Amino acid sequence: MLSPSLTIVKNLPLKKRICFLLKLVCFVSSVLIFCEFFIYYLVIFQCRWPDVKRDAHTGNEETPASVLKAMFLADTHLLGEIKGHWLDKLRREWQMERSFQTALWLLQPDIVFILGDVFDEGKWDSPQAWADDVRRFQKMFKYPVTTELVVIVGNHDIGFHYEMTTYKVHRFEKVFNFTSGKLITRKGTNFVLVNSVAMEGDGCTLCRTAEAKLVALSHRLNCSLQEPNHPQKRCSDAEKPPASQPILLQHYPLYRKSDAECSGEDAAPPEEKNIPFKEKYDVLSQEASQKLLWWFRPRLILSGHTHSACQVLHTGGIPEISIPSFSWRNRNNPSFIMGSITPTDFSLHKCFLPRESRVFAIYWAAGALLVVLVLAHFQLLTPPFYFAQRLISKHKAA
Repeated sequence: MLSPSLTIVKNLPLKKRICFLLKLVCFVSSVLIFCEFFIYYLVIFQCRWPDVKRDAHTGNEETPASVLKAMFLADTHLLGEIKGHWLDKLRREWQMERSFQTALWLLQPDIVFILGDVFDEGKWDSPQAWADDVRRFQKMFKYPVTTELVVIVGNHDIGFHYEMTTYKVHRFEKVFNFTSGKLITRKGTNFVLVNSVAMEGDGCTLCRTAEAKLVALSHRLNCSLQEPNHPQKRCSDAEKPPASQPILLQHYPLYRKSDAECSGEDAAPPEEKNIPFKEKYDVLSQEASQKLLWWFRPRLILSGHTHSACQVLHTGGIPEISIPSFSWRNRNNPSFIMGSITPTDFSLHKCFLPRESRVFAIYWAAGALLVVLVLAHFQLLTPPFYFAQRLISKHKAA
């Protein structure tokens, strides 16, 4: 004998059942489209380019055409064939692709910098695995002709110093057109790209080559800042870039003891803040850090690697911003930096991406609502409600 609930379902007209099924499909589809597509537009739409109001030297208002709009992100860690589960890989890559493409469409930056650890297993990749990783990266981080993409090397791309080889460095350089000590100048602003893995200071071949390029570049930049009326003889033959203090871009942060002084909602968690950093592993050595500061005297340093946000001031009041990971695999609230930059000034703003916990909460709430709607449609919630109504009626009557 059929139960009353099954009898109700069976007796529903076919047309009503199909109509209800279509409503369920529309509901589920709407939730999926919102959580996997529209939510990125809703969140990133709230981000705005910061203002750089006046030229530090002339006092004139900056025009939009003179301001470079730059995006900075770090530690995308595309999963590889060794550690990456296919479902985890699919989920994380979809999240990063949607975030990046939405940001490009809404914000239209002039240039985007990725500060290392593009891949999670680049240091172990076989040629075939490397080619597959590169293909996926190029699909996820494709960009229009109006935007430039610059990628900096990290330890997961070529290995830590003891794993780094000429072969790994060269295959990264070939794909991303990256070399340590490379100068990129856009709208009069100088960016210095550093292979921080090669700043070991032990005299290895790759380290010596990287440092020699940086020294030569520092000479050119310092010559460009000399007073025109008092040129130095050693600068007479130097090829001079625009006279602007450079911005240093690298994967490892400069030396700091720990993240104890870092603050903000995307800083390291309290249990990790006071853990001392290991030189040449978590941060650059004190010696390498002093070299870079002395060579370039940068006005700003941007780095990644720690997966958490931090802002510190180095000797001479030079600010360094450590950018959190762009991947939800590493944190619940990824973000990127938006910079409005001129040859003499800059202004930065952090743009957060959707919190994964909120996306899951929406899915849980939608799932619960879906169950209630199904039960109510088939009148399976009627007996409990009717029982409650009877109790209330009896209580009033008494």
